[in-house]
Amino acid sequence: MEAKEPIIITRKEDMRKWSRCVRAQGKTIGFVPTMGYLHEGHISLIREAQKHAQAIIVSIYVNPGQFSPNEDLSTYPSDFHGDIQKLRSIPGGVDAVFRPYNLYNHGDECNRSQQQELVRGEVNEVSCVGENGGGGHQTWVRVERLEKGLCGKSRPIFFRGVATVVTKLFNIVEPDVAVFGKKDYQQWRIIQKMVQDLDFGIKVIGAEVMREDDGLAMSSRNVRLSPDERKQALSISLALSKAKLEAEVGRKDNCKELRSLVIQSVEKAGGRVDYAEIVDLESLEPAEVIKMPVVFCVAAWFGNVRLIDNIEINAS
Repeated sequence: MEAKEPIIITRKEDMRKWSRCVRAQGKTIGFVPTMGYLHEGHISLIREAQKHAQAIIVSIYVNPGQFSPNEDLSTYPSDFHGDIQKLRSIPGGVDAVFRPYNLYNHGDECNRSQQQELVRGEVNEVSCVGENGGGGHQTWVRVERLEKGLCGKSRPIFFRGVATVVTKLFNIVEPDVAVFGKKDYQQWRIIQKMVQDLDFGIKVIGAEVMREDDGLAMSSRNVRLSPDERKQALSISLALSKAKLEAEVGRKDNCKELRSLVIQSVEKAGGRVDYAEIVDLESLEPAEVIKMPVVFCVAAWFGNVRLIDNIEINAS
């Protein structure tokens, strides 16, 4: 298949019009939402979408609604020209790139110092959208139980922002199929549940974790690791693989022991563990012993870079 030259769309109304025109031609639409700085992991999501739909849309939008003011929104890597070059090189190609300048009504934004003061307060529910400034965005989508554990503990507004921006994108793009990576396992499950609960007519597909040759899970944030931190970060995937082996071959089913194994390995390598949890594949409820398929999820800091990874255990 030859590569395509994707059309670049920036206005919401133009994106919606384009999608409806494509659907009127009898074509199905596959959608891959991204925050840009594309790597082979993103490309694998596009290849998966190509299996299920005839027209492919990729969005590139760094969502301020999922970042609190003290997180890394301003330093999130970006290379739109490079992203387009990569999309052009994909066999079969991408039909459209949706690059909205803004998806939120910011209203009278509060300044950064005001936002940080709100973060330090009791509510801890402000994002970089500046919703507490008055007159701006007020509507948020929450998947209440699934968002509370794992990443939700240390990033309390993150999944509210993810669910909201994905809802907005679904309403604009109107896809038949959407593909999300399982590296962001909790996010994938949250979007699945949101689509089910709110009756979106969209099939949500989870694509397997893509890894570098040495096993590190692909992430746009990897570029911010120093050479030493890059070596340290390998401890996550190595420890998870060892835990899976212990559980499936060594018959070790005590989750506390397996968690300790991973935490010690990552900390010994120089990482700072945010969480290491073994949870049910669908409910994401913590498990004490492995009696059914589970997923082992880890988040850890290496320097100023927070990475996540996971591995499924006893999953068919």
